[in-house]
Amino acid sequence: MNKSELAKAVSDAAGVTRTQAGEAVDAVIENITKAVKKGDTVQLAGFGTFHPKHREAREVRNPRTGEKMMSKAKTSLAFRPASSLKDI
Repeated sequence: MNKSELAKAVSDAAGVTRTQAGEAVDAVIENITKAVKKGDTVQLAGFGTFHPKHREAREVRNPRTGEKMMSKAKTSLAFRPASSLKDI
């Protein structure tokens, strides 16, 4: 399912126009993104938890040359599904 299909499903379920549903889906995604970028955790009961995951800099190897180098520290998005979704 892509974003437009999700907006259509929300539109049908909530009885709103597709445009309104699309704006709602965009707003949810935007707010989850902003919160995680700030370092916050977003918990959606019955669905799961979005949280930032920090990865320290580490030594890596170039597969072509075998040269050792350091990767940069980075933060990525992690998602942990609710237990009700784990059994699907």
